[in-house]
Amino acid sequence: MTATIIIVFVLGYIAIAFEHPLKLNKAASALITGVLCWTIYVVQSESPHLASDELLGHLGEISSILFFLLGAMTIVELIDSHGGFDIITQKITTTSKQKLLLTITVLTFFLSALLDNLTTAIVMTSLCSRILSEKEDKFWFAGMIVIAANAGGAWSPLGDVTTTMLWIGGQISALNIIKELILPSMVVCVIPALIVAARFKGKNFRLRSKKERTAKEKRDGKTILFVGVGLLVFVPVFKTLTDLPPFMGMLLALGLIWVVITVIHKNKDPESVRQFSVAKALQKIDTQSILFFLGILLAVTALQSFGILQILATFLNSTLKNNYLIGTALGILSALVDNVPLVAASQGMYHLSDFPMDHPFWEFLALTTGTGGSAIIIGSSAGVAVMGIENIDFIWYLKKISLLALVGFAAGILVFLLQLQLA
Repeated sequence: MTATIIIVFVLGYIAIAFEHPLKLNKAASALITGVLCWTIYVVQSESPHLASDELLGHLGEISSILFFLLGAMTIVELIDSHGGFDIITQKITTTSKQKLLLTITVLTFFLSALLDNLTTAIVMTSLCSRILSEKEDKFWFAGMIVIAANAGGAWSPLGDVTTTMLWIGGQISALNIIKELILPSMVVCVIPALIVAARFKGKNFRLRSKKERTAKEKRDGKTILFVGVGLLVFVPVFKTLTDLPPFMGMLLALGLIWVVITVIHKNKDPESVRQFSVAKALQKIDTQSILFFLGILLAVTALQSFGILQILATFLNSTLKNNYLIGTALGILSALVDNVPLVAASQGMYHLSDFPMDHPFWEFLALTTGTGGSAIIIGSSAGVAVMGIENIDFIWYLKKISLLALVGFAAGILVFLLQLQLA
């Protein structure tokens, strides 16, 4: 049965990769793969009832990510429908694609450390789609956003779910992870950015004509922009203060902006209210991406429940016999399967008695599993979200961005190890 579930998982991945030639939406492939993997697990289980309970337990974790994604995408859509992004794009005067790419990359890198990589990827990709008109340009910028968001999230205890797991688990401390990983993470991001920027040297884009808005509409747009971004920043703060999962803060943020929108439009005609309502925003967000995410996470949790990921981690430990080779391998694997169960397996395999808090191994693990997912577009939550927003082809990303991401990944590892030697 172990071989069967692996074959189903691999075939599902192939169907997702060849979405365009097969003319089959990736969400369908992901859902079928996820359900089949769990069906195999339940059928072979000695206690199907306990296996079903295990599925429901995993569904709680999966739902928290999906609700977070749903809330973030809705808030971003509300900002856009009110013209909030126009306020930002009006400040952009350069027509150089190279300068714009470097600006977006820097903003994404630091913003993802403040918010988190998923929210930042959604916001910055939505912003770029309002600035750029050519499809190929949007894809290149989106690819760099994925790399920058994951790199920026790796060095912050709030920037990536795996770094947060290690922080909560007592493996790392907040100040130390920032101090030790900010430079390697920056290198992971900077090298691909410079290579892509060189591609755009001397190339310009045409600034899109801005939709004419009344003074009242501009005022409303500014209000929703500041409220929306402020609430997104509030989400990690809420998590820190309450210890509740991030999706709770995101749902609170969605509820609060809903109230603000209701107040702003209370005296308008029903048609205007409908145009700017949360219900309208929910209709416009990409629900296919959320279903795709559901299918992928179901498949990965089935592998986790089967013990395949734990077996894999143990195999790496016994075969490679080097902490940094193991960390590198786990980082590369995180592009194929979700980095959360891989880090969870590592936390279970290595105890604080083996590697105490702030041991270089934990910092290295945060770097590799946080940035390795950029190598494949569905290897990270940020990549999945960006794929849904821009409808990026899996194979296009593999051909154009994957090697760049791996070059940055390798350079970041070298800087970390060099930093360790000089310490």
